[in-house]
Amino acid sequence: MRLRLRRMLGLALAAATLAGMSAVGAVSAQAAVSPTITRDDCTAAGGQIVSRPYGGEVCSLPDGTSQPIT
Repeated sequence: MRLRLRRMLGLALAAATLAGMSAVGAVSAQAAVSPTITRDDCTAAGGQIVSRPYGGEVCSLPDGTSQPIT
């Protein structure tokens, strides 16, 4: 009886741990998405506004990165 109870508790703990890791992963993935920038902030940072077909406009910054424009 005790072994069965331990097994059930172990499975419940494992499921809770996986659920917690999934929630943290979702938050991390959202944070990893590139931030957006305004047109004014782009030009103030020395960037150029580039229009991409079907992709909208992006800010091409001097350091080689690009960010979507809001």
